[in-house]
Amino acid sequence: MRKAFIFLSLAFALVLPASAQHQDAMRQTVEYLASPELGGRFPATAGDTLASEYLSGKLRILGFRPVVRGKKDKGFYQDFTFGKSEQKTSHNIIAVLRGKDRQLRNEYIVIGAHYDHLGQGGEGSGSRRPDTVAVHPGADDNASGDAVVLQLARHFKKVRPSRSLVFVFFGAEEQGIVGSKSFVEWMKREDAQRINLPADIQGIVAMVNLDMVGRMRDSALSISGTGTSSAFKEMAEEAAERTGLHITCTPDGYGPSDQASFVAADIPVFNLTTGGHLAYHTPDDSPSTLNYDGMQQVLDFTKELVARLASVPEAPDFINVPSSNTMSHAKFKVTLGLMPDVTGTSPVPGLRADIVMPGKPAHTAGMKSGDIIQEIDGKPVRDINEYMGRLSELQAGTTIPVKVLRGEETILLQVELTPAEK
Repeated sequence: MRKAFIFLSLAFALVLPASAQHQDAMRQTVEYLASPELGGRFPATAGDTLASEYLSGKLRILGFRPVVRGKKDKGFYQDFTFGKSEQKTSHNIIAVLRGKDRQLRNEYIVIGAHYDHLGQGGEGSGSRRPDTVAVHPGADDNASGDAVVLQLARHFKKVRPSRSLVFVFFGAEEQGIVGSKSFVEWMKREDAQRINLPADIQGIVAMVNLDMVGRMRDSALSISGTGTSSAFKEMAEEAAERTGLHITCTPDGYGPSDQASFVAADIPVFNLTTGGHLAYHTPDDSPSTLNYDGMQQVLDFTKELVARLASVPEAPDFINVPSSNTMSHAKFKVTLGLMPDVTGTSPVPGLRADIVMPGKPAHTAGMKSGDIIQEIDGKPVRDINEYMGRLSELQAGTTIPVKVLRGEETILLQVELTPAEK
């Protein structure tokens, strides 16, 4: 009976179109990584171990090369420690695919996504509900990225590119991009146990990062790092045109995800995301909330992007683009208490408030998630940079008008400003 079931399953898989097979595989990956059994994948827990074993097992089945000599089943693991008061151990899961071109195969492209998350949440965890202790599944953040990277690995194993590819699932990203920093430092120093990788960090010519790619809306994808190499913006636009995506490009590659570790090492990067949402860093970030058709679009786009990146005759140059992320670097005196849309997909001039946090000034004044902010204190807001510029001009303890568009209705809210959290 079991043999008959397996035969029928294989026969059914053979008649499915490739995109449906990819989506089914991505859904299975997300459902496992974001399952209660893994407990939110906090580093150095049983869930972290199960996630590591799952990912390394998939890479082994696909026939990839390990990166550490003499570790038997753990040859895909690069161990690192983290923590201040107590040192704990987690891993990056790494596999290598050698390129087919005799010259270009000595240049490597890293394709990465972090696999850890917040565990049970709680105070100081990064949860947006710090008073709630419950499994934070992390389906979008970042089982979605892991699922896409696994399918990229499967695709390029069959369609081997000219340059070599390194697939990395980073640990402890939520602890301050610890895993990717560790990987970069590991590549900078000699290590006799390291195999199948370039001799040093200079052999890595580009990095593509996927972080939160499971909530696509209106075929929109946000890409940062498009100015870190002279050809990157055009490369991304060509891939978007071929796959029908609407992309928003940010030149610099800085930001709170693993690509930042590579920018700091003078490596050009692409960072892909479909943006924030109400379930971000909460127990509600579950597999059933993801847009798997959208993840297929991300997969198709990234295949195009990596194929171009892996075949251009000259290695990408590196351009040091100063960070334009005002949100990260400006010292704001006030907060509205919302998460703006980083993909820039508002259908009209303005900036969409993706998440309006309960109890914060914008919410108290009547703003709702999905409202499009068009003016703050009488001054126009057309994008994320103007929004941050307006915030930097404001003082706590004052009340200012904020004009928003809700559907077809224009609403003027009076927002009482409170001090920004330290």
